[in-house]
This record gives sequence, structure tokens and C-alpha cells, in this order.
Amino acid sequence: RNFPSMKATAMSSPYLNTGVVSSKWCLNQSRYNNYDSLDEGDKGIVHWVSEILWREFYRHIIFNYPRVSKGKPFQMRYENIPWENNPSFISAWKEGRTGIPIVDAGIRQMIETGWMHNRLRMIVAMFLSKNLLVDWKIGEEFFMEHLIDGDIASNNGGWQWSASTGTDAAPYFRIMNPETQSLRFDEQGEYIRKYVKELEECPTNEIHMPKNPQDFGYVDPIVDLKTSRQKAIDVFGSIKKET
Repeated sequence: RNFPSMKATAMSSPYLNTGVVSSKWCLNQSRYNNYDSLDEGDKGIVHWVSEILWREFYRHIIFNYPRVSKGKPFQMRYENIPWENNPSFISAWKEGRTGIPIVDAGIRQMIETGWMHNRLRMIVAMFLSKNLLVDWKIGEEFFMEHLIDGDIASNNGGWQWSASTGTDAAPYFRIMNPETQSLRFDEQGEYIRKYVKELEECPTNEIHMPKNPQDFGYVDPIVDLKTSRQKAIDVFGSIKKET
């Protein structure tokens, strides 16, 4: 389920989003196919149930804390993050030309198909909000413009989790390294090659971060991952100290 080049996810989110099926129906089917259990037994079913429950959790959050649907963070201490919102960074991210292959592949998949693997959603969201220091609301809106399973509550919850502003969010200092994620979950670069056509001929040992991207007609990274990571940690860390 974590490998974007494989068809290993349920792909049920568009049907849930449009009301073709309900969360209750999904849970009943899970229980029926897992010996009347939702929390043990088949690992695939148990994980799917947890995803359904996350979906319902975010719907309850948006109902009980409506401010999150109005551009406000769940954790109000992060209301005034000094986002840089660099226009060129935003454009590069939206167009899938950041120079970070796995990030560009995720964005291009979404633009081309209207869907993006969940792990990629976390990677590209964290890259935007942390490495680029771009307001998570910009990414939230962009996702809703392109995803066929775009759900206001789930999308908001996911973005706030990645930006460390939401409920049970990722700690601000734990920032996914796109290159490491790519090496781990797209080891042979199959997913990258499918959506970043410039890198179709790129050797596997370079596919995750080409040494000379121009040789393939690809762009240079718009930021240094290590430097931008530390910058984000410093920004978020200073806010936490003040509160």
C-alpha cells in the first residue's frame, strides 16, 4: 500500500466522496469479510478500516471546530507562521517542476489522472509547507481543484497534519526527506519514470536525485533539502518557544 508504482490501495475514496458508498457500508463489509472483526485478523482490512476511521475523524473535527474550514489551523499557536510564499516556488510546485523527482511525479500524476497515492500526498504536502515554507492553504486549495476524491474534511486534515498545525499532527521537526522516501518506496524509479518523462532514461542509481538533471532535460532542485529542512525547523521552533 505504500508503493505508488503498485495498485495496492482500495481506490475507494472517489466513491466515498461522491456518496456511491458510505463509511458505514465499508465497515460492515469489512466486518463481514474479516470474521466479524474490525481491529484484528486480515492486516489489509484492518488498515483499510483505520483509514475509514480517519476519514470520519476529520469530518467530526470540521463539524466541531469549523474554523479549520475557514483557513484557521487547529492548533491556533500556528496561526501566524511567517510563510514565505515565494511565487516562483509555488508555480514550480504546482507544475511539477521542483527538481525533486518524487515530488514532481506526485503532482503530475494528480494533474494527469485526478488522483495521487496517499504517501505521495504526504510527501508533496510536507515539501510545500516545510521545505518551501509555503502556506498549507495554498496546497489545500490546489488539491481540491484537481483531486477526484477531494473531500474538504479529509483534505484539510491531511494538509494540517503535514504542516504540523492540525490534530495529532506530525511534529514540526520530523520532516519527510523526499529523496529518502523515494529510495524507500520507489526503489527502481518505476513511478518516477512513469510521470516524469524527462527521466525515463535516467539510471536507477540517480533517478531519485539526478547529479546532472539538465542532461535529461530536467530542472535543477529549487531548494537544497538539508538547508530548507533546517530553516523550517528554526521557523516552527521559534513559534513554539513564543507560545
